[in-house]
Amino acid sequence: MTFDLTSSLILAVPELALAVGAMALLMIGVFSGDRADTTVTGLAVALFLAVIAWIIVFPADGPAFDNAFISDAFSRVMKLLTLVGAAVTLIMSVGFAKAEKFDKFEYPVLIMLSTLGMMLMISANDMIALYLGLELQSLALYVVAAINRDSARATEAGLKYFVLGALSSGMLLYGVSLVYGFTGNTGFEAIAAALSDGERQLGLVFGLVFVLAGLAFKISAVPFHMWTPDVYEGAPTPVTAFFAAAPKMAAMALLVRVTMGAFEPIALDWQQIIVFISIASMLLGAFAAIGQRNIKRLMAYSSIAHMGFALVGLAANSEAGVRGVVIYMLIYLAMTLGAFAFILAMRRNDNNLEQIDDLAGLSSTNPVMATIMTILMFSLAGIPPLAGFWAKWYVFLAAIEAQLYWLAVIGVVASVVGAFYYIRIIKVMWFDESAGGFQPMAGELRFVLLLSGAFVLFYMLVGAPVELIAGAAAGSFF
Repeated sequence: MTFDLTSSLILAVPELALAVGAMALLMIGVFSGDRADTTVTGLAVALFLAVIAWIIVFPADGPAFDNAFISDAFSRVMKLLTLVGAAVTLIMSVGFAKAEKFDKFEYPVLIMLSTLGMMLMISANDMIALYLGLELQSLALYVVAAINRDSARATEAGLKYFVLGALSSGMLLYGVSLVYGFTGNTGFEAIAAALSDGERQLGLVFGLVFVLAGLAFKISAVPFHMWTPDVYEGAPTPVTAFFAAAPKMAAMALLVRVTMGAFEPIALDWQQIIVFISIASMLLGAFAAIGQRNIKRLMAYSSIAHMGFALVGLAANSEAGVRGVVIYMLIYLAMTLGAFAFILAMRRNDNNLEQIDDLAGLSSTNPVMATIMTILMFSLAGIPPLAGFWAKWYVFLAAIEAQLYWLAVIGVVASVVGAFYYIRIIKVMWFDESAGGFQPMAGELRFVLLLSGAFVLFYMLVGAPVELIAGAAAGSFF
């Protein structure tokens, strides 16, 4: 072997812990019978928290497994965001899963295996490692989308996601084969070196396009977004919350690492692609959400738009741009988890409600809940001084510094259009005639909603340390 196995294993302790933990929890679930679900879920959350603590307390930098895996400040920050997203969505799903009768031990195990794939994606430094991590994440997600077997909508969502996901994997693999064919390497550093030394060839540009297309599918960027509204609406709401949170962190991290690492010498080529999908995502997300009446579908189009905004930072191809992407994803995670905690609490007469009209007059029956949701909606719209404003501030500032003025202008216009459907939700809650109150919120949902609202409202108090952390993450590439 050409690498030090011991040091490689130490760098991969978080991934190994999740892999061993998932297998152990699978055995516990199998041999504990019908009452294993609560135990397995609790142990899964505890393991997520333990891995988060390990990454914070024992940071380690360096390549592993013959440069196929890398640990640096950027990977640690994005792994922490992914793990927080996975842990919080797992906690939020407990009550819903019991009510909908899909509280099986397989659910937390699949979430854990999917999260393991995401962590491997974030640390991938080789095309083969990239693909293995991506497929481990995706295969678990296909099953999780259809985990509620009694629901025709969930089954349809899982099938759509599987078919379109297989198509995106094929595109990605075809792109990887072209890149390997023209550079003779699969490692990111070796690909970058080959691109620096040789001429830019048309076949290599095609490979780049297919690789970016496969990754754009995972963040649901236009024109690879078609699965998102249907899967968000059809999947059980906690699963939708998971889709909107953790996988987006991992896929965006992988997109940054591939462009800034493997394809950095041909930045002019990939910048054009990123600019195109950024503009298309911002505009489609802004306009297509206007006619939505289902709040989960609206959040799907909102997610598409927000991925477009985050890509503005990547298009800048600068340290400020990567820092902006990291800050954007952190704030997006907080806003999304809070919004889905609210959506999970939309229950009346033991039925889950998903229509925006069901929120009518909520301010008169639950003013605290309506107030926090108002804060989150204003933040998603980018209204200052809330966190969502600062997320957009950093990516637009990076675009302006890179002289991409028109991209920043389009982003601002899309933000103004998108504000309409967020403010409409606020109008329904505060000014429409009451449609009746909701059932009392579960304790875990109340905690997530309050924490998310507080973070968004008082972001300016923690903005400086967040910027320092994001700056250290961006420094991994510069």
